[in-house]
Amino acid sequence: MTPEIRLTQAPAHLRHGSNIGQPLTRRDGVLKVKGEARYAADNHPPGMLHAVMAVSSIARGRVTFLDVQAAKSHPGVVEVMTPTHKPPLADDPDSKTNPFMFRLDLLQNDGVRYANQPIAVVIAETLEAATEGAALLSPQYELLPARVGLDAGESFVPPAVGIGNPSEMRRGDVEAGLAAASTRIDATYETPAQYHNAMEPHAIVAAWEGDTLSIDTPSQGLVMAQGRIAGLFGISPEKIHIRSPFLGGGFGSKGLMSGPQVLGIMAARLVGRPVKLVLRREHMYGPVGHRSPSRQRLRIGVDGDGLLTAIDHHAKIASSTFDDFFEPAADASHTLYASPAIASSHEVVRIDTGTPLFMRAPGEATGSIALESAIDEAASACGMDPLAFRIKNYAEVEPISGKPFSSKALRECYAQGAERFGWSKRPLAPRQLRDEAGLLVGWGIGTATFPALMFQAEARAVVRGDGSGLMETGAHDMGQGAWTALAQIAADGLGLDIEQVEFRAGTSDLPDAGIAGGSAHTATAGMALHDAGAAVIAKLANLATGDERSPLFGAGNAGVVARNGRLFRRDDESRSDSYADILGRAGLTEIEARGKAAADPAAQSVYAMHAHGAVFAEVKVDPDLGQVRVTRLVGAFAAGRVINPRMVRSQIYGGMIWGVSFALHEHAMMDRRSGRTLNPNLADYHVPVNADVPSLEALMIEEHDPHVNALGIKGVGEIGVTGSAGAIANAIWHATGIRVRRFPVRIDDLVTPASR
Repeated sequence: MTPEIRLTQAPAHLRHGSNIGQPLTRRDGVLKVKGEARYAADNHPPGMLHAVMAVSSIARGRVTFLDVQAAKSHPGVVEVMTPTHKPPLADDPDSKTNPFMFRLDLLQNDGVRYANQPIAVVIAETLEAATEGAALLSPQYELLPARVGLDAGESFVPPAVGIGNPSEMRRGDVEAGLAAASTRIDATYETPAQYHNAMEPHAIVAAWEGDTLSIDTPSQGLVMAQGRIAGLFGISPEKIHIRSPFLGGGFGSKGLMSGPQVLGIMAARLVGRPVKLVLRREHMYGPVGHRSPSRQRLRIGVDGDGLLTAIDHHAKIASSTFDDFFEPAADASHTLYASPAIASSHEVVRIDTGTPLFMRAPGEATGSIALESAIDEAASACGMDPLAFRIKNYAEVEPISGKPFSSKALRECYAQGAERFGWSKRPLAPRQLRDEAGLLVGWGIGTATFPALMFQAEARAVVRGDGSGLMETGAHDMGQGAWTALAQIAADGLGLDIEQVEFRAGTSDLPDAGIAGGSAHTATAGMALHDAGAAVIAKLANLATGDERSPLFGAGNAGVVARNGRLFRRDDESRSDSYADILGRAGLTEIEARGKAAADPAAQSVYAMHAHGAVFAEVKVDPDLGQVRVTRLVGAFAAGRVINPRMVRSQIYGGMIWGVSFALHEHAMMDRRSGRTLNPNLADYHVPVNADVPSLEALMIEEHDPHVNALGIKGVGEIGVTGSAGAIANAIWHATGIRVRRFPVRIDDLVTPASR
């Protein structure tokens, strides 16, 4: 069962009126601090066995031998699952029937398509026995040369990028715009492969009872996972119960069922007992997605007045040899800067790697660090302040489409962020600032943007006979505070204080809350909750206004307002009726209604919908050693209506820290001979630790958007990444005068003149 989650009570002055907009503390915070939050791998059903994957040590070829007998002879080993000994599947794991379905490695055959591909699963009474049994398999291979890197083979133009985006888009005559420019930039930027590295690895505890399946697993999309499993095993989705009350991070990697999770289900079916399979950290470098490396060329033209004449953004990215996800990096240039001519294009090279998939701000994070660096280079070439250059080329409508923005407070982001940071004191030329220790100091800016997305969702609302409420939706909380923000929306939808509402989420038997991705979860699930609340209040109003015993009798035309557990006449608020009294007179113990949410196609056809922001960065660089420290980040963001300022600020901080990571730390190093990742662990794959995190400040700029949805919500989960990495790169140039175009920035980039 889903653990009970209690709300930390808000201060008294916040417990009346609207719950939305209040900085409430996390509903799950106390459980997590006390160690009582139960994650997937914390479950131990009776009779449970442990499963461990054996993975390939080569990137291309086939397995010619597995010493299954040695593994099975090890004390405690119960079974070994291999391509020739596994339960049958009802569907081919290599089939694709929709854009969100990706090919899985489920021991189809002896072929190896990438390093760390699962090649067998050992099931044992203990984790130690399963681990030792996997080592005893001692695989042998027929080896083929690994194809590694963006120059590994012939490239091609993909039919689409992302999920159905055109691989090439064009508006205006780019070549004519470049030819007419008085200043031109032509620069190439490279970003490496990156891996999600959520604190909680992918895990599953699976138990079969006949053809009914019970699962504990982290999921960003419960109903999608349910459907995928149902197809693979040929059972009804209703026979699959998934529990996912807590996720220790996902960043996109847990949006879709991965191969290792399905292998855990297969193992449980093979042995007829519950099975737990938890990925080791190094096993997450391959079968569960990552961010593709990129090489991006930007050509920018500027006229004598500092106005853009053309932007041409071309991205070369990598994908696997067997699937079709292509990072839409060049699409980052579609929305930010006013240019009469814009072109974006992509090419792809297939390499021997696990399939790159969605990773926080897919496309935008990769593309924006290149775009923001190039815009900075253009400003410098024109002798203009980089903030002034951005304002000069401010887009009043979406450049690629010509649509008006549903709302856009980017000017206010620039103004308030610059004032808070002290940008007016920035010298134009680089290498002009030093601190008291003699370190070079640089200031940089990056513009942030991310689309305001919304998916489909459902929710159920109940008003009980005692006047309390219940809201249900299968929402996902990856640590972003979703259960807190959604509970605030739910309470407002019912016209109750949040303490009076029970909020249920995190299991697949609840109404579908959609997928927690694309920074769309609060808008998606929130609108379903909002609509469910409105529907149940409407039912209450019908009962009251049609009941001669009610003070609201006959108020149907005037209408009512729900507040503090009562309905009030709109035209005479001295007349009201409590929920409990309305239901009591009707002889009902409760009343319920459902709500659905989806994006409005009509609004989307008219408006471009985005969140915006501006990030200002300060770095210090040792002039002799080339060591870089980010010492200050100030971000100002406009993202529609803020449900919970505390949760939003936390998300923005996380995005800004990810920007630090992108600019200075993250880099999956590949062995070009074997195709293996050389640093598949958190010791060698560097992400920021507390000592790397600078002073952070996030300003939320007030923004009202009547078009994105009825609540005016945009997402904040990913926008903080998109401006921060570019701001840091530009600050490094301002400190050193060296323009680095390869990320992450390395010491050797700053102690040699090669990148000038």
